[in-house]
Amino acid sequence: MGRILTDIRSLFFPERDQSKRTTNVGILSLVSSINYLLVWDTFKDGKDLKPLLCQFSFIVTLHLHIGLCPLTTRSRRKIKHFKMKKIDLCLSSEGAEVILATSSDEKHPPENMIDGNPDTFWTTTGMFPQEFIICFHKHVRIERLVIQSYFVRTLRIEKSTSKEPVDFEPWIERDLVHTEGQLQNEEIMARDGHATYLRFIIISAFDHFASVHSVSAEGIAVSNLS
Repeated sequence: MGRILTDIRSLFFPERDQSKRTTNVGILSLVSSINYLLVWDTFKDGKDLKPLLCQFSFIVTLHLHIGLCPLTTRSRRKIKHFKMKKIDLCLSSEGAEVILATSSDEKHPPENMIDGNPDTFWTTTGMFPQEFIICFHKHVRIERLVIQSYFVRTLRIEKSTSKEPVDFEPWIERDLVHTEGQLQNEEIMARDGHATYLRFIIISAFDHFASVHSVSAEGIAVSNLS
């Protein structure tokens, strides 16, 4: 019986993994020893239930070895290691790019919206609607949007999953509240946020001009464009 238990232990806990056992192994060893002593007493006393107890002890020990052994296997650790991390997908440092903007001011270019600095901004010029398009250069899944702006009244966001900036579909539309002397901080929890491009359309504003200071899209990169 002891030899069998030793073989089972070596099967579930190879020598190369000995250093990575948890305290469960100590518990298993104790239970195995108790079961072995019970079987030995049964043999010594010559009871009729000896074969049944031997079989029962072996099965219980086997289930304990299987059920209580550490679950942190190499494959599980590998999955944890490659778990995708949420990032700000709209940052230029992450590869995002403003590929179109209907207004352009040398002092306040569109790139200011994705540089990670809320003190810089893009400003509209002329009439409304005004729009800009952000390209991620990869397939992404957006879970949360945060837009910091000023004087924006109605904002519509469209998205596309195409390789080119075409086939946009309506996604989100919001009426923003004017905050005198403060930036508008609009936070949107996104649904079905798969995209390769986002188009932001400022339909109307509280003044003749409006500004967008930052666009943040929290989520994960799913795959590269092929």
